[in-house]
Formats: sequence, structure tokens, C-alpha cells
Amino acid sequence: MAKKSGRGTLTAEKGELEIRVEINGRPRCLRVAPGEYLLDALRREGYKGVKKGCDNGDCGTCTVLLDGKPVLSCMMFAAQAHGRKVTTIEGLGTPSQPHPIQQAFVEAGAVQCGFCIPGMVLATKALLDENPDPDEAAVRRALDGNLCRCTGYVKQVEAALLAARKLQGGKQP
Repeated sequence: MAKKSGRGTLTAEKGELEIRVEINGRPRCLRVAPGEYLLDALRREGYKGVKKGCDNGDCGTCTVLLDGKPVLSCMMFAAQAHGRKVTTIEGLGTPSQPHPIQQAFVEAGAVQCGFCIPGMVLATKALLDENPDPDEAAVRRALDGNLCRCTGYVKQVEAALLAARKLQGGKQP
């Protein structure tokens, strides 16, 4: 059985759906259960940087970018990603060549236990893609949905502001 959508055909076989999605710049075809969450599908496919925290949309550790916008993957069905672009932390940089945002988080000392960091980095990326020169209040709003139990968020806010400067070529405040 096939269902037409504005993003292509979604097919169903043996109780599973076949979705086509771009993950970290690579086209993928995934088989998912109709009620499977994007978080679980991504983790099953090996994207372990997408963390499973509260499982009810309160902590932000499962944040991914969907067409460039932050979403909570624990609250979204995998089938809703059909025909769309998903970015996980694995798609941002590598340990040997980190993205400037990741580098800023390290330089600012914003990484402690690391559990919340993928979601915070992706939320920062979405913010800086939309607003390359945010003020502190904008950063705090962008990171608001990401809980951190280790810090008071000061270092993460500093990291986001540092990342903005790095991405603008080192502009000083």
C-alpha cells in the first residue's frame, strides 16, 4: 500500500512503513513501525548522539534539527520525517574536525557530563543559522528547552556567544 504525500510516496508493508529521509546529508530509506518515534528509529540506525532522556519532551536531550529547526525526536513519529532533512550531532562535526559551535563549547568549558550537549549544540546551530549575532537573551531563549543538571547554563550561554563570534570570523563583542 502506498500513500502519496507532498514529500513523495510513503509505502507500508507487513505493518511497517518505509520512509525516505535525508540524515546528515545522506539519503536513507528506513523501515519504521507506524507508532515508532524518530528518536528510537535514529538510535536503532546507529545515531547514538541522539540521547534518550525523559522520553516526554521535557529535557531536550533528544533534540535533532528537522529541516534546520530544532525538534524533540522523542515526541515526533518517525513517519513524520518522511521526505525531510534530519541533522543529528553526528552530522555537525567530527572529533578531529569539530564544527565551530562544538569547538566553542569545549573552549568555554561548557561540556561537563556531556549528556545535554548534543541538544544544546543543535539548538545553538538553529539559532545561529537564523540569527548570526544573537544577544544573551536570545541565546537563553534558544537553549531554554534543554535541561542541564551539571551547570547553571552560564558556560553554555558563553559558548553560544563565542560560537557566534567564531562563525562571524572572530568579531569581538
